[in-house]
Amino acid sequence: MKLSHGGLALEIVVPVFNEESVLEKSIIELANYLKLEMPASWQITIADNASTDNTPIIATRLAEIMPNVAYRRLDVKGRGRALRDAWSASTAEVLAYVDVDLSTDLAALPPLVAPLLSGHSDISIGTRLGQSSRVSRGPKREFISRSYNFLLKRTMQVRFSDAQCGFKAIRADVARTLLPHIEDNGWFFDTELLIIAERSGLRIHEIPVDWVDDPDSRVDIKQTAIDDIRGLVRVAGSLLRGSIPVQAIYAELGRRPIVPQSRPSFFGQVIRFGVVGGISTMAFALLFLLFQGPLGAQQANFFALLLTALGNTAANRRFTFGISGPEKLFTQQFQGLVVFALAWSITSSSLLVLHTVAPDSSSTMELVTLTGANILATLMRFVLLRIWVFRLRNPENIPQANPSTVKVARVA
Repeated sequence: MKLSHGGLALEIVVPVFNEESVLEKSIIELANYLKLEMPASWQITIADNASTDNTPIIATRLAEIMPNVAYRRLDVKGRGRALRDAWSASTAEVLAYVDVDLSTDLAALPPLVAPLLSGHSDISIGTRLGQSSRVSRGPKREFISRSYNFLLKRTMQVRFSDAQCGFKAIRADVARTLLPHIEDNGWFFDTELLIIAERSGLRIHEIPVDWVDDPDSRVDIKQTAIDDIRGLVRVAGSLLRGSIPVQAIYAELGRRPIVPQSRPSFFGQVIRFGVVGGISTMAFALLFLLFQGPLGAQQANFFALLLTALGNTAANRRFTFGISGPEKLFTQQFQGLVVFALAWSITSSSLLVLHTVAPDSSSTMELVTLTGANILATLMRFVLLRIWVFRLRNPENIPQANPSTVKVARVA
């Protein structure tokens, strides 16, 4: 189903703070591009968060002389706060934002908003980490960006690839539902929005972009990284406590599976668990050999088992026990890490015993010992995953979506 375009179809917010040097040039360039390439009705909103230079004067003048440009000002800083304010006040059907330096090639704008205007997707983001993305930036920022997104994937088990690219769009009805649950008002706003959206079963569309780093960027990378890590810890805690109502959001906006999944039989679970376990064991062996040289046996065992445990839990959740959707997703990953800790204690103990009996044991003997211990730990994992982490609940206790809260407009 396509969204109706009787009113304003697209509003693009440009958050700014002390951007007098580039504001006018960027807004004119963005407006000229939209006039030529955007068939749907559009508006540009300059969202000023407490600028102290000539940004307000320039923005006010642009809004007066350009019919499709508006200006909003807040007296407190925060890019996330500026986006929240502008998006909340918008009447457009699709909301987007771009960085004022226009680091992302505007040719990606039509494919960014098209799946939202058509109703195909809920959120659309540009990614600088796609195989066909073309990015020009220094090695320091490249390393920090990739490290942050790797940390995000490993700790929060998300599937989107680039949380921080300043080039995103969201359907207005989705924004109205998600914004009240986003606490951050700074740079972590984007990441928090995407985590909650994915946990709630929303469809996030990614497009590769061409991106050129702004050499005059004044973003404090170190402080931003610290704030982002704090944000990850806070959101993880909120998900564990259940204070973010992902089930209610899923019931209102989430997409149902085309064919309801049935839970595999016990025999099927054993076979599937064996397949996942075999792959995990091979991955563990390779990671252990990779880490063993620079880290030593104990540390290599820990990191190899941690990485394989995260992937193993996710694979067993979907493949072995037939569980999909956001319900208890993060809680089950946390429980999987508890099982990992028990498995790690078994394998670590096996190493201690080996080194006590044979202090000069070779790397091959260490690997053989750990492989045997890992098989024992795998059996324990299956039992705990089946009876604790992914136990079959009473269907009467499974919350159902209230038909009155499900939007009929979601049906294509």
